[in-house]
Amino acid sequence: MKILITGGAGFIGSHLVFALQEKGHDVTVIDNLSSGNSENLKGFTGNLIKGDITTLNLSSKFKNKKFDIIFHLASITDTTFSDEKEMIRSNVEGFRNILNFAKFIKAKLIYASSAGVYGRGKIPMREEQELQPLNPYAISKKIKDDKVKKDTKKDNITIIGLRYFNVYGPKEKYKGKSASMIYQLYVQMKNGKRPKIFKWGEQKRDFIYVKDATLANLKAMGTERGCIVNIGTGILTSFNRIIEILNQILRTNYEPEYFDNPYDFYQDKTQADTYLAHKLIGFKARYYIDEGIKDYLSNLEGNKDG
Repeated sequence: MKILITGGAGFIGSHLVFALQEKGHDVTVIDNLSSGNSENLKGFTGNLIKGDITTLNLSSKFKNKKFDIIFHLASITDTTFSDEKEMIRSNVEGFRNILNFAKFIKAKLIYASSAGVYGRGKIPMREEQELQPLNPYAISKKIKDDKVKKDTKKDNITIIGLRYFNVYGPKEKYKGKSASMIYQLYVQMKNGKRPKIFKWGEQKRDFIYVKDATLANLKAMGTERGCIVNIGTGILTSFNRIIEILNQILRTNYEPEYFDNPYDFYQDKTQADTYLAHKLIGFKARYYIDEGIKDYLSNLEGNKDG
């Protein structure tokens, strides 16, 4: 298949690039290389286009090439990014551009949504519940989901939204402060520091390993039914528990250092209801938190990509 991936030099995107390349697909990547990094694409043999998805004239750029599937992962991913207008402009306009292109060439579109759209909603979080985004990043994701729900009935293409919960794993180090708590706590502990977390460490997340997030994309390729589904494990893990697991694997004994949470938009808990993902795209997570962190740290400790 001929496949286009926006944000392919990013965290999840780069994993997907290599998974598709290994399967023999013809892969083209678009990335502005701001939050993504070309180091994530070492060994990629396809076409890498540096550009901004919000302004690229895709019909002109690819007038001699038709894609079967488009994966849209390009986005500002920093949830603390304070410029609301720019966050929404970039994330929403980029999506509109790629959506219109997908319609024009009649390609299946698989795009990244986020558990952030649920805000402090009830758990486990179900796709049909009321969305309560708490920050500009989550608002931008809700706008995309709402547009898909509105347009999908009249558009003659398949559109699948994947609502990622808290993804962690190799290649996330280039995300900086947006990297997972697992990576940030690991770095602190490896540097001989007590791990810092918000009081009192009982915030809980549905952490999903990036290898499973990649699998979800591959599963989505095989369905012709448009849908928006949660991509998580369905299991809650506290930050305190993450530190316990890291201590066990690293053979350390660091106690957490607690500090006040400065964010008023913070989600105290995220937990995916995974029923629809399994039913509609055949996805079920393979790595639970202990196994995922163990596999991840074997990568980090082996001096591979972080």
